[in-house]
Amino acid sequence: MTDSIRFLMCAPDHYDVDYVINPWMEGNVHKSSRDRAAEQWEKLYHILKDKAVVDLVPPEKGWPDMVFTANAGLLLGKTFVLSRFYHKERQGEEPYFKAWFESKGFTVHELPKDLPFEGAGDALLDREGRWLWAGYGFRSELDSHPLLAKWLNIEVLSLRLVDERFYHLDTCFCPLTGGYLLYYPAAFDSYSNRLIEMRVAPEKRIAIEEADAANFACNAVNIDKIVVMNKVSEALKTRITKAGFQVIETPLSEFLKAGGAAKCLTLRVTEPVQEDRSANVMVESRTIHMEGHLLDAGLISRALDLIVDLGGSFQVLNFNLGEQRQSTSSADVKVSAPSHDVMEEMMGMLIDLGAVPPPQEMCDAILEPVVQDGVGPDDFYVTTIYPTEVRVNGQWVKAQNQRMDGAVAITETADGLVAKCKLLRDLKVGEKVVVDVVGIRTIRKTESREQRNSQEFSFMSGSVSSERRVELVVEQVAWELRQIRDRGGKVVVTAGPVVIHTGGGEHLAHLIREGYVQALLGGNAIAVHDMEQSNMGTSLGVDMKRGVAVRGGHRHHLKIINFVRRYGSIAKAVEAGLVTNGVMYECVKNNIPFSLAGSIRDDGPLPDTQMDLVKAQEEYTELLRGADMVLMLSSMLHSIGVGNMTPAGVKMVCVDINPAVVTKLSDRGSIESTGVVTDVGLFLSLLVNQLDKLTSRHHVAQSV
Repeated sequence: MTDSIRFLMCAPDHYDVDYVINPWMEGNVHKSSRDRAAEQWEKLYHILKDKAVVDLVPPEKGWPDMVFTANAGLLLGKTFVLSRFYHKERQGEEPYFKAWFESKGFTVHELPKDLPFEGAGDALLDREGRWLWAGYGFRSELDSHPLLAKWLNIEVLSLRLVDERFYHLDTCFCPLTGGYLLYYPAAFDSYSNRLIEMRVAPEKRIAIEEADAANFACNAVNIDKIVVMNKVSEALKTRITKAGFQVIETPLSEFLKAGGAAKCLTLRVTEPVQEDRSANVMVESRTIHMEGHLLDAGLISRALDLIVDLGGSFQVLNFNLGEQRQSTSSADVKVSAPSHDVMEEMMGMLIDLGAVPPPQEMCDAILEPVVQDGVGPDDFYVTTIYPTEVRVNGQWVKAQNQRMDGAVAITETADGLVAKCKLLRDLKVGEKVVVDVVGIRTIRKTESREQRNSQEFSFMSGSVSSERRVELVVEQVAWELRQIRDRGGKVVVTAGPVVIHTGGGEHLAHLIREGYVQALLGGNAIAVHDMEQSNMGTSLGVDMKRGVAVRGGHRHHLKIINFVRRYGSIAKAVEAGLVTNGVMYECVKNNIPFSLAGSIRDDGPLPDTQMDLVKAQEEYTELLRGADMVLMLSSMLHSIGVGNMTPAGVKMVCVDINPAVVTKLSDRGSIESTGVVTDVGLFLSLLVNQLDKLTSRHHVAQSV
């Protein structure tokens, strides 16, 4: 027996599975044998008593889980941090554990009542006493970790649990003597696994498989070179033995029914203490302020979900609910993250939801100079579709040319500071670029529920739409197109060759001819197959009227490319009479600008196709400027590019037969996006018919 090692246990006199607060308890309520549980507990007790000193805390009736003393709290030296249980079913244990430790002369620290922390179940000391591993995600909050670091004067490393079966850190993680670690990697998120790998050498990491994890192999008690556990496979036992440890198995099946095993049933009272330790924690906290229709627009729930999904935690400090339906709400939320890197990622995404620091914490954006053309500073802020403002010299400056995936460049002009969203390749020496996420805010719409319902698209499909639902969207799109045309607005269409293959070419041509389209974006293929249909009646060699392949039809598109190349441009081919109808014909005849962006797979290409992709992007950007609506018609790659170039506020309609394409293109985090899963030819046919119902023939005003 080692007198220097002591454990605290509690006899299972009142143990039973009386409720369900973890997955292991499901189906096991009142199915535990008290006699068998007592027998298994006694065996563990005597194994440990032969190796160390075991103290007992008296069991209390009505609190069946007191047997799991690991959750009593956390101690180091003579300092004890009392648990704050997450579930009410265990909160009554707290005063009994507090009284026991106070009676033994420990200094007891208590966390705020609304800050859950479940003791040594979620906090495990490195066996060398170098740092404290602290878990969070199910039972303990991340915000408890800074207090642990302060009270215990130790470095705290935060690990996020992501598998609800392993709801406490000690169910999937066991530090061993000599710097070894027994753990189940799948129970942690990627950041936590990286942190583990940074702190524990590869040769000392004993990663286990799911079968052993499910038998709570990690829920083990380590005494020097002895590891006591419930059950272990021969393969894992061999690995542990090769690391220099003796494995002692003792069945604890009755306690597994409640989600615990050897480690849960014990609390180590004597832990290794390093005299030169110091408090340190990587957890970072900030406060954000949000305003708008936080509830009915779903902004507050999206923000809180985002924080949790990225591995952080939150505390709502203040929430003012709008008194009437048209009133806006406001909230102040404390956000915590396990590291600065995670916080930066989190804040960048919260900014997209309109979050800003509270007024008293506002500060200027951090600017760094461009030292090489086309290269931004490290950690530059990546722009989104939402209108963005940057705080410089105490003033908010709106960024021009808003788009996704750019940088914000600041220049000083005679008229003052100018902020522009620029692609990396366009950055120039002498400009300053915004880095980090401080001093940045995005502007979100704050319409009331009634305004949103009357002005915005309300249909969004992430699955195959029924015929009636498609028709409803067509009605909305037609109404919007009519409104935009009548007020002199701008609609941009990006289309793929499927528009032609499905018979939608004539309908798209009709929209152009009737003044509903102000710019066309696409690739080489849509123009080629449109003119093939116009000249030869086929698309990809298939007769468009009979739906059958024609002899030699596979050469038709190449013949068209050759004809147009002979004339020098699509416009000249139209004027010469080679092309007499169709999409490109209507663009030329109605002076509708178009841009064809080339790719590596293009035949020809047509003389109008821009094979310099940088120039093609610039042409797209220019044609999208001032757009009120973008119709994305069965062209995933071109539409993705268009989506990145288009700021929030532009209505976008994505039509494709593939639900995955529609979801990807329409889910931009913007209420202006509408997805329609249907055949694009059918959609265009329905759209033209609906427009004919709405309006008489419209004569396009000729520009002077």
